[in-house]
Amino acid sequence: MSSGPHEPEGLEKDGLRRFATIWSRAVYPATQTSMTRAELEDYLYPLAVRLCDALHAHPFTPAVGREVGSALVDAHCTSPDALPHLLGVIDSYLVLYGRDPESTTLDVDEARARCSRLQHSIAAGFTQALRDRTLSEQESLSRAALAAQTAVEEALHASETRFRAVFNSATIGISIADMDGRIRDANEALARMFGRSAEEMRRRNVNEWVHPDDAPHVWRMHRQLVRGERDHFRVEKPYHRPDGTVLWTNLTVSLLRDADGEPRYQLALLEDITERRLLHLRLRYEATHDELTGLPNRTLFAERLDRLLSASGDVKRFGLCYLDIDGFKAVNDSLGHAVGDQLLISVAERLQSCTAGSGHLVARIGGDEFAALVTDPSGPEDVTDLARQVLAALATPIGIDGRELSVRASIGIVEGPSGELRPEEVMRSADITMYRAKDAGGNRYELADPDSDARAIDRHSLTNRLPAALERDEFFLEYQPLIRMSDGHVDGAEALVRWKHPVHGLLGPDRFIPLAEHTGLIVPLGRWVMEQAVRQACAWHEERSAASKNGGGKGKSKGKGKGKSAGSGASDDGCRPLRVNVNLSPRQLHHPDLVPDTVAVLEAAGMAPSSLCLEVTESALIGADEDELKPLRQLAELGVEIALDDFGTGYSNLANLRRLPATTLKLDRSFTQGLQQHPADPADVTFVEGIVTLAHALGLAVTVEGVETEHQASKLRDLGCDTAQGWYYARPGPASSFQQGFAVIP
Repeated sequence: MSSGPHEPEGLEKDGLRRFATIWSRAVYPATQTSMTRAELEDYLYPLAVRLCDALHAHPFTPAVGREVGSALVDAHCTSPDALPHLLGVIDSYLVLYGRDPESTTLDVDEARARCSRLQHSIAAGFTQALRDRTLSEQESLSRAALAAQTAVEEALHASETRFRAVFNSATIGISIADMDGRIRDANEALARMFGRSAEEMRRRNVNEWVHPDDAPHVWRMHRQLVRGERDHFRVEKPYHRPDGTVLWTNLTVSLLRDADGEPRYQLALLEDITERRLLHLRLRYEATHDELTGLPNRTLFAERLDRLLSASGDVKRFGLCYLDIDGFKAVNDSLGHAVGDQLLISVAERLQSCTAGSGHLVARIGGDEFAALVTDPSGPEDVTDLARQVLAALATPIGIDGRELSVRASIGIVEGPSGELRPEEVMRSADITMYRAKDAGGNRYELADPDSDARAIDRHSLTNRLPAALERDEFFLEYQPLIRMSDGHVDGAEALVRWKHPVHGLLGPDRFIPLAEHTGLIVPLGRWVMEQAVRQACAWHEERSAASKNGGGKGKSKGKGKGKSAGSGASDDGCRPLRVNVNLSPRQLHHPDLVPDTVAVLEAAGMAPSSLCLEVTESALIGADEDELKPLRQLAELGVEIALDDFGTGYSNLANLRRLPATTLKLDRSFTQGLQQHPADPADVTFVEGIVTLAHALGLAVTVEGVETEHQASKLRDLGCDTAQGWYYARPGPASSFQQGFAVIP
């Protein structure tokens, strides 16, 4: 056995010593060892330590179980009753007493799954070691048998006595047959295995013992032995018993030759491994089936999917329905895990009723996720039909403890030819597609789409990169000026965040802001944007003040179109700081630190609150109660400007404007596009005019977005709009270009 187990201390040592004590007491009565029970306990203790180390190893490997099984055989724990006792104690007590040496917590289900695999490995190691010992004895028996046959003329009586002693007292079944297969002799052990008398066995022919589960090569090797082309072979072979049961054996057949080297007899040695095989099958079942529902688990499902997708197999196509129960967490949280477990059992039964075909496999992948695998569907319609059947089967409420629970599910479908995708690619596509169905409202299915998969993978990649991007300063700001329409002067600028991605290049906010909002990173990112924008506004103010003191000249506008004077200084502006607009996401709006963070940013920069305008989308405020509006009211009372962004797209009640702490309405560009044409669209003119009139009546300023033509700008000015932004004036750019082209110098 390999070295290296740690030396346990304290509570861990006590637990493992207790485990070794229980183990020795259970095993000792079934052993043939010469050790005392205390000596056996000392022998088992380091084996317990090794099993504990293996149970909690990362990565986990059950290989140490083979060494433990072999060590038990070395200790002469070889009685037929020993193995069940050995494994029973491990199954019942290893997880309980085998504490993690590093004091980490191992999930109970994972610990039991590992324990099951360790049992399997111990059984395999025990079996192999016992088989090696048995085979050694078999070889000795073979030599004894051959010696007895060849020495019969010299010492017939003595050799026959010795041979019979070995032959009759052996614990394994032994038979001798001629080259035609007629059994000439069989010992009592063999007769007991088959439930017949030794005399009945002698009337049989080995060629009659064919079983449907025989491996294809068994009888081929037997024919080679009869022809003298091989001297022995060893296989695992089943036999029928008279009572209808099956006897599983390790069969070794050797060829006995005469003095001239000619084949004379076949010597068969049979070891009964029926109980061991049943144990193996039980352990295999437990390792590949879900304990709660009895369905195949992820392990068995992965094996079947791997075979199904193999290009070398006979299956041409495959279909997969990946199902997740909608709202299952709410059931567990509100009604308890016992009800949740009963719900999962009922769902499993209904899924099985929909997948009764021989080409179907339904498995519980984990939690509330199930998968149905279809072998060789004729096309996508076969798999979608199955998905519809599943949704229909789940539509009927499930009764649990007097409650009627409605079940909804989201299903992702992948269907296609075998041999083109790897299992992990299929599962990833199914998972993405299932979440697409869930995002569409749930209780439906969706078919996998490569383009949708690519977008989801891209979103996942960007989401994972977001935290590091903020730490590595991959974000930067651009600014788009806000023009005062009454005189064309720059009134301020909107800060727009950009991401310089190392792989995808320059990304606009539409690519990453929704991801940041979803993950919560929008809060630190939003604070960073506010800090940068406020700091930049202060820098602009200092430059304007310096230019004013020095009597600097007037800036020149880079804007397009006649009549604009974005850079035509104005004495009435004085050195009033330019206002900077910063967008506020819904998640930031509801963050408890919004007000203190904003105040801290303004104080750190030494900037007046009135120079900051926070833009909040209209949709974020729909239905907001007073508690949700309280942070905005506090900021407004401090002097921070509040702009209602994308106004006109949220279907809000105009009467709500009276209670919102807004100072500005930003009219969405979709309502001003009709003003680009000449003559302007009358409907758009009427709409904008009405909004401007209403806003001014409420004491609100109006900013319009998306101004692109001189005619549009002129019309909006005539309608009374206060400020505007758009490509007609300037595209978003770095702070340096804003300073050079749009700063107002009085």
